[in-house]
Amino acid sequence: MYCIGLMSGTSIDGVDACLAEINGSGLDLDLKLLAGATYPYPPELREEIRELCDGAVATAEELARLDDAVAAQFAWAAQEIQRGQPPAELIGSHGQTIFHRPPTPQAPLGYTWQLGRGEVIAALTGLTTVTNFRRGDMAAGGQGAPLVPKIDACLLSHPEERRCVQNLGGIGNVAYLPPRREPDWERRIVGWDTGPGNVLIDLAVQKFTQGQQTFDPAGQWAAQGKICVELAQTWLQQAFFQAPPPKSTGRELFGEVYLTQCWAEAQSYGLGEADFLATLTELTALSVAESYRRFLPQPPDRVALCGGGVHNLYLRERLKISLGEDVILCDTDSLGLSSDFKEAIAFAVLAYWRQYDNFPGNLPQVTGARRDCLLGEAHFPVG
Repeated sequence: MYCIGLMSGTSIDGVDACLAEINGSGLDLDLKLLAGATYPYPPELREEIRELCDGAVATAEELARLDDAVAAQFAWAAQEIQRGQPPAELIGSHGQTIFHRPPTPQAPLGYTWQLGRGEVIAALTGLTTVTNFRRGDMAAGGQGAPLVPKIDACLLSHPEERRCVQNLGGIGNVAYLPPRREPDWERRIVGWDTGPGNVLIDLAVQKFTQGQQTFDPAGQWAAQGKICVELAQTWLQQAFFQAPPPKSTGRELFGEVYLTQCWAEAQSYGLGEADFLATLTELTALSVAESYRRFLPQPPDRVALCGGGVHNLYLRERLKISLGEDVILCDTDSLGLSSDFKEAIAFAVLAYWRQYDNFPGNLPQVTGARRDCLLGEAHFPVG
């Protein structure tokens, strides 16, 4: 069947949309990507979302209006991605996260909030829409993230190779896939959020350019700077990096406030803008590599990258150095899955599993949930 996946991450760039043909059941799926595109948010909408994520106060009426505006943007992306393609039968929409609080001893049920109402998307597109994928896992005591490792296991695992699939979106996350030939391989998959991916680099670029530039193309600006190793190592002592999985994070931790603190600390080292960007890039690379050394059961044979950070050549260079020469570094494209639209593809698959396959979408050993869960809430078009 033809399924649409919709996703907007912590970078708040816009809506990543894909149209995929999916057949099969459970982990034995056949998937063909027919179309993928990113539809940027209008600047005013992007700024409203960014301010809300960074702690701006909003009334209930303002939140309702923003929720509908995001849903309309997602619905438009779903309609556009079908142009010249077979008509879709189902939408899986992650929505736009504005708040994510993992469970704590004081609040054992975490909380997550994604804008982009499924009922609005269903009404505007005329298609059944599955949303709110994180809530089922969190109701079972899980982190609600990362959810993509089970899709990675389905589409990217290998009979003989130990693989890490490393997403470098706004926030980084990893899925470790043991060889399929090993007994009980699925239960031995692990994954977690590794920390900042592009989010701090993007925020710093926006700060230094007064919003005229939203990211560092290919990492060219950072590559002109000098890394302050001592400062990067100091940042790496932050409690999140030391905590064992399961764990998830977002802009609530690695956002504007965190960046401001990092910039203040950089002043005592006399760092210029390029030096600061280079050091933030080093933090991302080190946070990935160090988490592998601390928490993986075995080193990977191959690390496959996806997300926007794939295009940051300087970040890739630093990551390769941090991981070591024995690890093969590649894109998921080389393994047959789009690195730019893998996250959107994941939510198309999760919707397919929820609506037509009755197949649990989470991995309890990754999220910390007490059990396997069906993920997502279905919304049906009216009339």
